[in-house]
Amino acid sequence: MTADRVRRCAGPAIRALLYVALLPAALAGCADLAGPAFQRPDAPTKASWSGPGARVSASDTIVPDWWQSFGDPTLDALVAKAIAGNFDLKVLAARTQVAGALIGEAKAGGMPIVDVGAGAIFEKSTGRKTSQRYDLGTQVSWELDIWGKFEKGVQAQTAEFRATEADWRAGYLTLVAAVSNTYFQILQLDEQIGVQRKALDRNRAILAIYEAQLAHGLAPRTQVVRQRAEINRLTDGLLELARARDLAENALATLTGVPAGEQKLPVGRLQDRVRLPEVPAGLPAQLLARRPDIVAAEYRVLQGHDLAGQAKLAQLPSIQLTGRAGTASLALGDLMKSFTLSLLPSINIPLFDPGIKARIKTTEAQTEAAAAEYRRTVMVAFEEVENALTSLSARKSQRAELAQQTGQLKLVATAVQAQLAAGIVSQLEVFETERQLLAAELALLANHQQILADTVTLYKALGGGWPPVDVRNGSNDARSQGK
Repeated sequence: MTADRVRRCAGPAIRALLYVALLPAALAGCADLAGPAFQRPDAPTKASWSGPGARVSASDTIVPDWWQSFGDPTLDALVAKAIAGNFDLKVLAARTQVAGALIGEAKAGGMPIVDVGAGAIFEKSTGRKTSQRYDLGTQVSWELDIWGKFEKGVQAQTAEFRATEADWRAGYLTLVAAVSNTYFQILQLDEQIGVQRKALDRNRAILAIYEAQLAHGLAPRTQVVRQRAEINRLTDGLLELARARDLAENALATLTGVPAGEQKLPVGRLQDRVRLPEVPAGLPAQLLARRPDIVAAEYRVLQGHDLAGQAKLAQLPSIQLTGRAGTASLALGDLMKSFTLSLLPSINIPLFDPGIKARIKTTEAQTEAAAAEYRRTVMVAFEEVENALTSLSARKSQRAELAQQTGQLKLVATAVQAQLAAGIVSQLEVFETERQLLAAELALLANHQQILADTVTLYKALGGGWPPVDVRNGSNDARSQGK
């Protein structure tokens, strides 16, 4: 039978099956059983941000490589190394590849299935000669996606793929923020260690004076013992700072994909190496479309919406086309002399399947859970931005006060040095003034590091320079970037 004859014979049968399949849909009315089009879940919105200079703006105020605004080439190199070597980021990239491969698996559900087989039968009965038979055949099975059930599955998996891309971007932001803050912490510890050593030297000098006074009966022994205890406290603090630096260096090594202990940074000074960048005057308004974690949460709502639609479409009849072609012969040499072709269209009407109803309820509940997670993510994002703006504003005001305090103590230290030269004050008073100055400088250093950390948090909270994403089926806007 030729292919044309098969089509002529199968045409009426297929049309009849389609009429039967359309009948339940007509009885159900004209409603779209897959559900309405996807819409972003309702979530709280913000009309403005707090803090001076935090007005909402639609302009792109944060560049993707925002860490370069700190002006430190070492930080730039560490970030590049981390992006290339961090294993958490590699895991997220692998999950994206898995999700991409699953799109092909979802598409395969709506494609024809072709099976080819060959066989031989050899039979021997008592008193008879051995008989044999040879078979060669192929079968094509195809469930027609007339309702778009398989397409809904493809859309759902595509949404999950886009969500994993957003997960990668969120991991990228988290990694860059962690590298930046850990590097700032190491430089801060270096400066703290230097200040602690100066304080220790000063207190040892004070102890020498007290011991000399004690030898001449000019100071009580308790004063010497108290000063020795102070030196013990400072020495313990110095050891703790050194330990903290080693741990931070180990953490930075892991972030950059290097075994802990095998990456050492030279000693540096935070305030000399890293400048305080200016926060953008206009913050981007499209927070919901910029932050990767919000985008990922919204795509997972879309995935649940598509899975719910697919579950509803499973209530409709399905049409299966099965075509077979083959040949059989008692002799291997005659196998290709005759062929048999057949087409077997069939229809399956799910009159009663409790599994379909249960699947619909499950997917609808999962969609609601995803929507709740989306709203929670939005609320966390608002809090992070507001907290970063509040902290930046407060710490910049604190920095002004600390700078004034440090400047005043420097004036006092200069005056005391002049008084010491004139014999008006003692060396002990000079040491005490210098100790107060060192404490103020240490507070100013901590404030510098806190402003840097708050700036990193703000950049991360605002989406880190990623462009807005329009979450929808078939959208190409959520493409992977920087991978």
